Amino acid sequence: MKVYVDLFLTFVKIGCITFGGGYAMVPILEQELIKKKSWITMDEVMDYYTIGQVTPGVIAVNVSTFIGFKQKGPLGGLLTTLGFVLPGVFFITIIALGIQNFSDYPVVRHAFTGIRVAVGALIVDTVFKLLKGVFKDIKGIVLFILAFTLSAVWSANPVLLITAAGIAGFVLYRPPKAGLPKKEGDPA
Repeated sequence: MKVYVDLFLTFVKIGCITFGGGYAMVPILEQELIKKKSWITMDEVMDYYTIGQVTPGVIAVNVSTFIGFKQKGPLGGLLTTLGFVLPGVFFITIIALGIQNFSDYPVVRHAFTGIRVAVGALIVDTVFKLLKGVFKDIKGIVLFILAFTLSAVWSANPVLLITAAGIAGFVLYRPPKAGLPKKEGDPA
C-alpha cells in the first residue's frame, strides 16, 4: 500500500511543479524519478516520450501513466495519472475563477512572462537531453537530419514523418536474422 501512496504523492508533486507541457517535465522527472527514487532510467524516459508522442492525449499524462504502469501495473498507471492531473485541474479551476479579476495587474503579467522564460529554458534543456539519446551512431544522425530537414524546410506532415521514421528505424536497427553473423557496429 505504501508504494501506491508514494507513487500517487510523487506524481502530485510533479503535477504541482510542472509548467509548460510535457517536455518541460523531463528535468523534473530526471530529478525525482531517476536521481532520487531510481524508478526509471533516462533511456526509459525517452522511450516513454517517443511512445507518448504517437499515442492520443497529452504527452505528460501519457508518460505519467507509462511510468506508473511500469512500477505497479494498471493501478500504478491510474494513480500516477490521477496524481499528475489533479494539481493542474485544481490550479486551473482557481485561476479560471479569478483570472478576470487579476489578469490586468502588471505583477501578474510580469509573473507569466517570467514563467514563460523558465519554461523555455526547461524545453531547451530537454531538447539537449533528447538529442544525446538520438546521436548514438551515424544512422541516428542521418535519420535526424533528414527528419528535421523535411519538417523545418518542407513542413512535412508530422504523422507521415513519424510513420516514415518508425519504418526507417525498424529497417535500420532490426536485429540480424537468426543464423547470420552480426555486422560490426550493429546494436545488440
